[in-house]
Amino acid sequence: MLDPLIATGNLYADARANAVFLLRGPDGQPVGAELRGTGLVPWRGMAPGSRKDRGCFAVPTTPRAVSLLCESAIDALSCHALHPDARCLSTAGARPDPVWPADLLAQGGTVSCGFDLDATGEAMAQVMIARHPAIQRLRPSHKDWNDVLRAGG
Repeated sequence: MLDPLIATGNLYADARANAVFLLRGPDGQPVGAELRGTGLVPWRGMAPGSRKDRGCFAVPTTPRAVSLLCESAIDALSCHALHPDARCLSTAGARPDPVWPADLLAQGGTVSCGFDLDATGEAMAQVMIARHPAIQRLRPSHKDWNDVLRAGG
């Protein structure tokens, strides 16, 4: 699953060995990156200048009939491992208002909001669905898709 992302430059390691998940806009151009520390002290953040409202990290990068919106790149990878026929996208945080879901909905197919199973995830999913009524809610059975995957799916 990771090899195609690495080959296309959508996933790589920076000079400090942090995982870098490239965010791309609807036109395919980079608009930022999610960062995940790989050292002893876990951390996450965004690359300076990132415009997470303008794009997302997606696995696989090609459109599919089913799209699942997740809160982080790690969740998108985990969600795709659980739903291999779906395109799983990261909103880089529980965000109800990025500009790109309208482009995603215009491609057709089913779009589901798979934000975390917590108060923030629920609230942000409700706002996103109110703004885009065609989006459905898909809740992970644990706190997030990574927890579902680690629990055995």
